[in-house]
Amino acid sequence: MGRWTVLVTDYVFPSLEIERAVLQAAGAELVAMQARSEAELVEAVAPADGLLVCYAPVTRRVVERAEHCRVIARYGIGVDNVDVAAATERGIVVTNVPDYCIEEVSDHALALLLACARKVAFLDRRVRAGRWEARDAVPIRRLSGQVLGLVGFGRIPRLLAAKARALGLTVLAYDPYLDAATCEAHGARKVELGELLGAADFVSVHAPLTPQTRGLIGEAELRRMKPTAYLINTARGPIVHEAALLRALAEGWIAGAALDVLEAEPPGAAHPLLDFPQVIITPHVAFYSEESLQELQRKAAEEVARVLTGQPPRYPVNFVQAPGARGGS
Repeated sequence: MGRWTVLVTDYVFPSLEIERAVLQAAGAELVAMQARSEAELVEAVAPADGLLVCYAPVTRRVVERAEHCRVIARYGIGVDNVDVAAATERGIVVTNVPDYCIEEVSDHALALLLACARKVAFLDRRVRAGRWEARDAVPIRRLSGQVLGLVGFGRIPRLLAAKARALGLTVLAYDPYLDAATCEAHGARKVELGELLGAADFVSVHAPLTPQTRGLIGEAELRRMKPTAYLINTARGPIVHEAALLRALAEGWIAGAALDVLEAEPPGAAHPLLDFPQVIITPHVAFYSEESLQELQRKAAEEVARVLTGQPPRYPVNFVQAPGARGGS
């Protein structure tokens, strides 16, 4: 039996051998479950010295029951399913993996942009329905010279900006936490959100989900976009107000949307967004490649091992005074 117990609350990987190897080397034992609810977690977390979390809801109630926990490591970039404040109050380190799928998400956002620009999905559906008409594509504009607006300008949108500039797009960025010089250094001109929305042919969302960004793209913002513009979201669904987006599509405020994330996932078969031919939806898969998953598993497990053995985490989300090492029960 290991010195510590680490609980994987839920996972989407074919195996946990990567985590098991990392944690065994640190003296920890790995146990796993597939929790989907707070109630399941409340019953399971008490013995755990560390948690590895994918999508399971680590609420305040869960945190309060995790009496031995020293670290909660999120499999991913966002930590919106973890009550970070509750963890901080109890001296629990929260970590993420902010650099594991930079290439994949930027590639996916670019793929969605190109699919919108060339109307790929729309035309594919037309052909499958028996219609072979080039005029169905009208109008399509040359990509070079168009404007990409990035909402948020962290690692992923910076790489997307470089790829977009190589295709001849002009790049604008809105990020209230960055100065103009930083944006310029990465190939984008810093603007306010309103200016970006009014100028961009493609608006791509890359902000984290926080109380400040929830509903950031709502009716007022969608009305500011060009009627020929497309909205792309590979970040988090609730950043875009879905009811406002439905109205924007129905009334022609924008040309279309490409979404890898939704307010509620998965959508039901009768979800109204599925009725719009100018909408592309992919199943929250922008992060995925075989390489990115392996990197994610390794880095998340390494964070748990670091904290349990008294080392500082590489990717802390919160600040906890000298978390230190702790023996298992």
